[in-house]
Amino acid sequence: MLTQQHYIQASSDHSLFIKKSSNSFTVLLVYVDDIILAGTSLLEFQHIKSILDTSFKIKDLGQLKCFLGIEVAHSKLGISLCQRKYCLDLLHDSGHIGSKPISTPSDPSMKFHHDTSKPYDDISAYRRLTGRLLYLNNTRSDITFTTQQLSQFLSNPIVAHHNVALRVLRYLKSCPGKGLFFPRNSSLALQGFSDADWAGCLDTRKFVTGQCFFLGHSLISWRIKKQTNVSRSSSEAEYKALGSATCQLQWILYLLLDLHITCSKLPVLYCDNQSALHIAANPIFHERTKHLEIDCHLVREKLQDGVMKLLPVSSQDQIADFFKKTSSSQNFFSAFI
Repeated sequence: MLTQQHYIQASSDHSLFIKKSSNSFTVLLVYVDDIILAGTSLLEFQHIKSILDTSFKIKDLGQLKCFLGIEVAHSKLGISLCQRKYCLDLLHDSGHIGSKPISTPSDPSMKFHHDTSKPYDDISAYRRLTGRLLYLNNTRSDITFTTQQLSQFLSNPIVAHHNVALRVLRYLKSCPGKGLFFPRNSSLALQGFSDADWAGCLDTRKFVTGQCFFLGHSLISWRIKKQTNVSRSSSEAEYKALGSATCQLQWILYLLLDLHITCSKLPVLYCDNQSALHIAANPIFHERTKHLEIDCHLVREKLQDGVMKLLPVSSQDQIADFFKKTSSSQNFFSAFI
């Protein structure tokens, strides 16, 4: 039906439909039975809503204020996203609405692992709490690392793991309305950060990778994941993290292309490992890289094609300074740096 109205399904996201004409631009995002409309023409809004209402009997909720539990606030400065009500409901349901706030979601010195400590007896409650915390990752990058660690022990958590989950609740109590802010005057320069924690999992010695991307000073994508294999060196772990980040950067570029948005500068991906940078730039490093998987050399291919620029992180202060300029969490990479 949408294609009959000259909407084109985006190749980067099949739930996204785009219509562009000489005097208007409209984007339609579908999630099950919820729809978001954005664009430059109110006439097109009325036209497509009338067609949808004829076919499905939709309810027009006006300007976007809430979507899938994410609260949206508009101002002259920009748009903010948060999950304040969801967070307060989580605190209330878990009985921690009156708990004492704390300034960090977890102890940076703590390493999550399996041991012979006392197991937590209510596994279902632990899974339920962890699952609800994971949904907060939609707007709370500051708890992403901790929730990723907690989710590894859903089958056999110990009391210490449950205590960390409760600490996250105390942290959320200190800032339930924290979220993302997208300023209206933000530039269209795409920047990404990639990092890895070599042998970060004490049980399996598998490494953990992290990545985040900014459009201007707006955080638009982030991810932390424990990889499925064991890396032989920190350089290999960092290079594989670069490969994963490069794939995500390419997908973001495809999405921007579908939205008819052009970056003002060549996208930049930052990495703090010199060996990984040399591997990406120098195809002669055969002895050190012959054990790497072929798809990891995607980084080198994208560099040679001019898709992005790869730069080193001169110091941890450079990352801290950049994050201070943004409206996003400053401790996203606290587990790595």
